Amino acid sequence: MATPVPGLDLDSPPFDLLDAGQKRRLSAAVDLAYHAAGSRIIEAGEPSAHVQVILKGEVQAFDGRGADRTRFADYGPGDLFGAFAVIAGRARHRYEAVQDTVCFLVPADTFQALLADNPRFAAYFHEALSVKRKLLADQQQPSELGRLMLTRIADAQLAPVHAVPPGTGIAAAAAALREHRVDCLLVDPAAGDAGPGIVTRTDLLDALAVQGLDRDTAVGPLASRPLLFVRADEVLFQALVTMTEHHVERVIVRDADGKAIGSLGLAEVLAHYASSSHLISLRLARAASVEEIADAARGMTDLVRQLHAQGAKMSYLMEMVSALNSRILARVFALCVPPEFHENLCLLVLGSEGRREQILKTDQDNALVLADGFDCPGLPDAMQAFSAALEHIGYPPCPGKVMVNNPHWRLGQSAWRERIGEWARVADGQSALDLAITLDARPVAGNPALYESLRPAMQALGQDAIGLKYLAEATLSKGNPLTWLGQVRETDGRADLKRGGVFPLVHGLRVLALRHGIGHRNSFDRCASLVKAGALSPELGRDVPQALAVLMRLRLGQQLADIDAGHPPSNGVDVAALRRLDRELLRDALRVVNAFKEHVADVFHLGG
Repeated sequence: MATPVPGLDLDSPPFDLLDAGQKRRLSAAVDLAYHAAGSRIIEAGEPSAHVQVILKGEVQAFDGRGADRTRFADYGPGDLFGAFAVIAGRARHRYEAVQDTVCFLVPADTFQALLADNPRFAAYFHEALSVKRKLLADQQQPSELGRLMLTRIADAQLAPVHAVPPGTGIAAAAAALREHRVDCLLVDPAAGDAGPGIVTRTDLLDALAVQGLDRDTAVGPLASRPLLFVRADEVLFQALVTMTEHHVERVIVRDADGKAIGSLGLAEVLAHYASSSHLISLRLARAASVEEIADAARGMTDLVRQLHAQGAKMSYLMEMVSALNSRILARVFALCVPPEFHENLCLLVLGSEGRREQILKTDQDNALVLADGFDCPGLPDAMQAFSAALEHIGYPPCPGKVMVNNPHWRLGQSAWRERIGEWARVADGQSALDLAITLDARPVAGNPALYESLRPAMQALGQDAIGLKYLAEATLSKGNPLTWLGQVRETDGRADLKRGGVFPLVHGLRVLALRHGIGHRNSFDRCASLVKAGALSPELGRDVPQALAVLMRLRLGQQLADIDAGHPPSNGVDVAALRRLDRELLRDALRVVNAFKEHVADVFHLGG
């Protein structure tokens, strides 16, 4: 066991990455230093003889000098600084003592030796945010959910697939199910079919018992199309998301070459993890009233809390919640709008819900596309009832009235195209905001082809260099996020992570994607596509999704804590209450935000 240095916690990151012998070497070398209030500890651009860990007091880091000086971050007891100055031979920032401060001093040669002897410890300091998060995650015992996140579909218990011709009779198909011990059959496409279909044991039973079909009736017309596929290299959680979103209990698994290698059912997934998400989905499917939908939706916050507590990957968690939200909106739409009108209407969700990045229920942001020339009797009343129902379920009205009960967001196809052209011509803040959230639009009910007819007009905006530059300026408009840690007392101890961190990343990716003709809505998908297109460096492509996940996770944690305390969830995070590790990850994430903003500024030739 290492001899502990009083006050220096060697069992917390990053020192927990050291082995017992390395901890003893560190303990033997550590000294103490006193820094008077107002004194300079490390100067920007200069080397440091020590890495320092604060025992008592407060240190602030600054960028720049004189009137141009900006505050980067506050460091308190337990925080480490000066590592970059030792590794690179020059400090990123100027560090000053705010009050009388006592620090542990780790000599530079000792620190360098530990880096050389322990690759994991070195990676913590040398590598990017993504590597640091992985190292920290590896220290934790994987939960059941963690194993679900890591388990690939190919490693699950797949059922074999067996295909039959479309002319196969019901009785012969039932015999094939029994012979091959499977619950479903692939049905080869017949002339005119879009592709293969799937028929299940339940489909055959309904055909005989409910529809009264003859046992020799061909199964081709009974097959469900199109097939839902998942890739063998995806994780099980992704399969669960797909089943939840489409309200099915079995999907087909394909290998890298597109060949069907098996089927995966809900039972196989639940053998790895018992998810309440599918229970919510089943309750939604059975709901016959707004009140029943609201009852089913009340379990969503508990689901989010459970997944968050178990360390769910943020992108997976958001996809799961988005799938459930989409089902809720579709069910409410079906209750408010007669089915004979659905072919001529398309309900869109905008903003974060459109990007599949919404987690807790927040403001309604939706719109409606009508087929040109379609006159829907009672549409205003139906949309008013729709918005009221969502409010009853727990989705507050949008303060900006971006909702289908507002005629401004309820237009025919031609009127929408005209509106999109108007956004391109009128350079003002409201037009830029309206355009930004509409670029994330996603259809969730009605006829999606109506929305697809508008996509070319929106993608054409990517050819307008002046409009893109104006739109991109919003990425820099929220100020330097790294000043939050210095301004926290000015906002009741809360840092707005959405305004200064999430928004610049999301909006910058949105504008870059528009410029390069990338059709993805999700920020993580946009980032990956930008890297593939050569529009974003591999380093930023690696760090931006990690930074976004850190910011979203910290914000979600605070929102859940607010709910527990009986307060409405907000975007403000109590930085002082964060764990030391989370404060460090936050600083790393904010550094990525600034680097990304610089990239956007360079691409669009924006001023500082």
